[in-house]
Amino acid sequence: MTEPRAPLTLAARVLGAVLLILLLGGMLVSGSAWLNGRQAARQAYDRILLGAARDIAESVRIEEGVPVADLPVSAFQLLAQAPDDRIYYAVHGPGQMLITGVDPESEVQLPEPGAGGPDFFEAALSGEPARFVRITRRFAERSFSGPVEVVVGQTLRARKAMIADLMLDALLPMAVAGLALVIMAWLVIRTALRPLDAITEDLARRDPYDLTPIATGRLPQELQVVLGSMNRFMGRLDGQVEAMRNLISDTAHQLRTPVAAMRVQAETAIAEPSEAARRRALDRLLARTRSLGSLLDQLLSRALVVHRTDSAPRLPVDLREVALEIMERNDHALLSPGSDLRLEIGVDPVMVRADAFSLGEAAGNLLVNALRHGTPPVAIGAEQRGGDAILWVRDAGPGPAPEVTAQLGSRFNRSADAQENSTGIGLSIVNSVAAAFGGRVEMGHEGGGFRAALVLPAAEAGT
Repeated sequence: MTEPRAPLTLAARVLGAVLLILLLGGMLVSGSAWLNGRQAARQAYDRILLGAARDIAESVRIEEGVPVADLPVSAFQLLAQAPDDRIYYAVHGPGQMLITGVDPESEVQLPEPGAGGPDFFEAALSGEPARFVRITRRFAERSFSGPVEVVVGQTLRARKAMIADLMLDALLPMAVAGLALVIMAWLVIRTALRPLDAITEDLARRDPYDLTPIATGRLPQELQVVLGSMNRFMGRLDGQVEAMRNLISDTAHQLRTPVAAMRVQAETAIAEPSEAARRRALDRLLARTRSLGSLLDQLLSRALVVHRTDSAPRLPVDLREVALEIMERNDHALLSPGSDLRLEIGVDPVMVRADAFSLGEAAGNLLVNALRHGTPPVAIGAEQRGGDAILWVRDAGPGPAPEVTAQLGSRFNRSADAQENSTGIGLSIVNSVAAAFGGRVEMGHEGGGFRAALVLPAAEAGT
């Protein structure tokens, strides 16, 4: 099986395009040079033929009522300018009577005469292509009256040689100029592509995890556009890699203690001789497994949100629909049975450009924190204030202290009175969503309670 042919380099492709342009230009110039040379050769040698024919016609005289031709030397001197060509001449009187001319075996089949003036035509001369001219001199004398026709011709060797010389004179400088252009094009291409070689070397020397931007200073504008796109791509990729590292780190950090505790509680349940004590140990183990399940759900939710905020398209989303969907899912009834949850939304759309799933996850985590750590009743709503679109959750409690509020949202950070299964990941998800869509998280006291809000740039309805 034959191996696939290696693709051409960019330099080879550009140089090939230059060569193709030069080749097409050379073909056009060659065709033009041939046409011009052919026209010049025809005009020059047609003048020679016409001059010789006129000299012969002028030499014809009438003696005793008969036309007589004394062929002039000047006519043959003109025809001698094409020494390699065969010549033909003939002088005919009335009725095509031959007055003088070449061997009858070399007689040329003459076409019908034209209407006045010199008549040029082409015919075969002993099997070789030739060019002829025919002129007519009319006599009106007492002893003779009628036309005398003179035909002079020669083969085309000198004409072809002249065309070749003219083409060579035109194409030789062009060939030299074309070669110089190819050399210059190669040098220009290599110079233009030198930054690509430097970029290739830079990327080859990099560590596989080095996703820092490539410097674009002093580069051509076209390369700056390409490298700008590449740098933005590497920035997104670096964010994804960092998110993956954080997920691995979070998972290891958060699972170590629960797994160890579950192992101890399982060993304790096995070792307990009393049925009541074993039951208490199993209850603690079950509670720990539920807490671990919630933790895993949060870790996966955070990873999914980070991924979607970078890759999912920004679409128009009504924050009222996000709040309404959370209410309709009724997940809070499982988390906090009998909880007093209220929905507060207006009649006007509260539009943003974002990912609806990510906004739902952020709002869900705000609601979970309020139900777990706040004081009923809990309300969720959406509103627009100026250029801000706000999705908020409020409870009736005092909320954490201001110094604790300032730290909430960082990974694994939680208040001192938080429950054991609280990890701080929920507010970390909210912060990630806010940062991804150009917003922020606001927490503070409002209306006799504590409110946590996701604040995003508002968008016009329908955009």
